Amino acid sequence: MTIPLYDFIIAFLQTPALQITTILLIGTIIVNGATDAPNAIASLVASGGMELKPAVRMAAVFNFAGLALMSVWNANVAYTICHMVDFGNSPGKAQTALCAALTSIILWSAAAWCFGIPTSESHALIAGLTGAAIAIHNGLSGINGMEWIKVLYGLAASGVLGFSLGWLGGKCCIWQRKDGIKQEKDRVQQRKGRLRRAQIAGAAAMAFMHGAQDGQKFMGVFLLGIFLSMGKIPGGNFQIPLWMTLLCSAGMAAGTAIGGERIIKKVGIDMVRLHKAQGAAADAAAAACLLLSSLTGIPVSTTHVKTTAIMGVGIASDGEAVNRGIMKEMILAWIITFPCCGGIGYCVAKIFTL
Repeated sequence: MTIPLYDFIIAFLQTPALQITTILLIGTIIVNGATDAPNAIASLVASGGMELKPAVRMAAVFNFAGLALMSVWNANVAYTICHMVDFGNSPGKAQTALCAALTSIILWSAAAWCFGIPTSESHALIAGLTGAAIAIHNGLSGINGMEWIKVLYGLAASGVLGFSLGWLGGKCCIWQRKDGIKQEKDRVQQRKGRLRRAQIAGAAAMAFMHGAQDGQKFMGVFLLGIFLSMGKIPGGNFQIPLWMTLLCSAGMAAGTAIGGERIIKKVGIDMVRLHKAQGAAADAAAAACLLLSSLTGIPVSTTHVKTTAIMGVGIASDGEAVNRGIMKEMILAWIITFPCCGGIGYCVAKIFTL
């Protein structure tokens, strides 16, 4: 099942609810690019591997490429999100619930961005959809338990895996630095050059996987909104149309281009200051975790994965260098995202359906 561009345009022109959903969704994708994507380049910029502006441009390009290529190769994450909740048989109520979920994401993300806290739009999306579905059904009957198990598994496993891989990378950095002390100066300079190239490659891979993971989540919501406006039920198999991939990719790239300097400072400097080898290790660990999650169709938070990888690297290298106050602040933000966004989605859906 797919949606031709012509069919979407006709439905868009005839359905005000789809117009609102599309505008909110594009806004959410741009916000995601501006608030989540900076995590992909936080360690690269903070460790001096690249200046902020060229790093942002690189991240924008690889975000676009990640979403475009992964949606063609493997769209399992989009499928999971599209089938996670059931908004019922009323197209009007269903569209309202979807708009409520997107509104909760924008409000929460904007508040977090103002304070420079890297919250997860992925968590906000899942919580907002769940809260809105509960509001529409007055209970849990609208929640697809099997898909939710994937989500819960991803939340637990991604943080542990990101931290563990980051910790291993941090230990490797210690061994490399001890070996580097014995090297001659010219060899040390060559090693620094290799580290910088490795760090740029790691940040590019992280940006690519951010587009692949987060972009698919929002395309899943986009598909759900279009299906609802047309009175269709998402089938077991569907194909993401090229026009949707390009539209969502462009929105995420535009958001990434905004930057997010405060979030980069919070993650890459205030929480733990990384040198080049540590930054490359954190990026490689996070990218590997995101690739595994994307291939298995498990929607995870790129912010969660990257930040836990940085924590792992920092603690393995020098636990005292990690600002535990900032770390606790971020973990608290992740924890309260679910009840807050779920509550906002629930309340907005109830208000809209009065």
